[in-house]
Amino acid sequence: MSSLCRDCLTRFDAAPRCPACRSPRLVSHPELESLSIAHMDCDAFYASVEKRDNLALADKPVIIGGGRRGVVSTACYIARIKGVRSAMPMFQALKLCPEAVVIKPRMQAYVDASRAIRAMMEELTPAIEPLSLDEAFLDLTGTARLHGAPPAVMLARLVRRMKTELGLTGSIGLSHNKFLAKVASDLNKPHGFSVIGQADTMAFLRGKPVRMIWGVGQATQAALEAAGIRSFDDLLRWEARDLTARFGTMGDRLWHLARGQDNRRVSRDSPMKSISNETTFNEDTSDPDILDGHIWRLAEKVADRAKAKAIAGRVVTLKLKRADHRILTRRHALRDATQLADRLYREARALFDQGPEAGPYRLIGVGLSDLVPETAADLSQDLLDPQAAARQKAERATDSIRARFGEEAILKGRALR
Repeated sequence: MSSLCRDCLTRFDAAPRCPACRSPRLVSHPELESLSIAHMDCDAFYASVEKRDNLALADKPVIIGGGRRGVVSTACYIARIKGVRSAMPMFQALKLCPEAVVIKPRMQAYVDASRAIRAMMEELTPAIEPLSLDEAFLDLTGTARLHGAPPAVMLARLVRRMKTELGLTGSIGLSHNKFLAKVASDLNKPHGFSVIGQADTMAFLRGKPVRMIWGVGQATQAALEAAGIRSFDDLLRWEARDLTARFGTMGDRLWHLARGQDNRRVSRDSPMKSISNETTFNEDTSDPDILDGHIWRLAEKVADRAKAKAIAGRVVTLKLKRADHRILTRRHALRDATQLADRLYREARALFDQGPEAGPYRLIGVGLSDLVPETAADLSQDLLDPQAAARQKAERATDSIRARFGEEAILKGRALR
């Protein structure tokens, strides 16, 4: 049984403690030195950045999100113990954890931290596939000779550097494909390191719920349950053709994942097709003020990501899920691309006002697609909206002020709804 000390990086045969530094923080597995597909997921990333930058928050529950009428973007683990979860209405989160410190998101700080982590990853392998600011797949196949150590050692070194140099922690999942690597990274959070090998794949999956599969949301889970599928064991009883006939391409994917098979490669430069953000309400709502506030916050998040990645989009999408789980999607193609929160909000709000479908809604989302470089963004002026140029100038000025003084330097009133 190969073992690795996550503190001093010593490799040895299995033992209860590291023979070099006596640390109990070990990772052990028979295939530890041969696996090379990994998923790294930062722990409570936004909240961790805030705690790093303000030591007074170290032992306090921290919630990242809007005002009392807003929602939780993320929360630290102290707040999560109290039951606080992402997308939860802020008033409900504060009932569960009234002592929490609520902080408005500082996207530029999170982007800077993400770039620093990405630079560390680049030293390990060029095969990096980011999923968001705080997580990415890495393929370290063939890098052992370059680094003089197997991928497991280099991954442990990565998270150790993140802790010592950036003050942030991450959890590692190591396996033989992307699906299992992502599953593994969530097994022992925070600051975990979990391994799923070739030989133990089927034993690991046995009895596990299908909701463990990334991309299986509430609607898909309900459809699977209607077919009597709740676990991986249930999936194994289906023929591939029957799953495909009932669930389309998702059925074919499920058949392979039930057997621990995932042939997707870690793709460094797969083009981003869209940027989106959505939130699910704990209680369905038709309140126009609450929904309008969510549209603004979602538009602002999408715009922040577009600006951080120096891109813009020509198509705005509004996604709504009704109480009966029926999904409504509305799109509008713009004359020229945008990355402005103000324009995204106005377009998404116009799509919302189209009707005729009435609430209540359980989910709302805003997206931007048909992406282009930011140099093509917001080039023309809307002659029917003479104030558009002034609002664009104001938003750019706001971005500059926030970059210098922090995200809370300027807030829009509608962000507090």
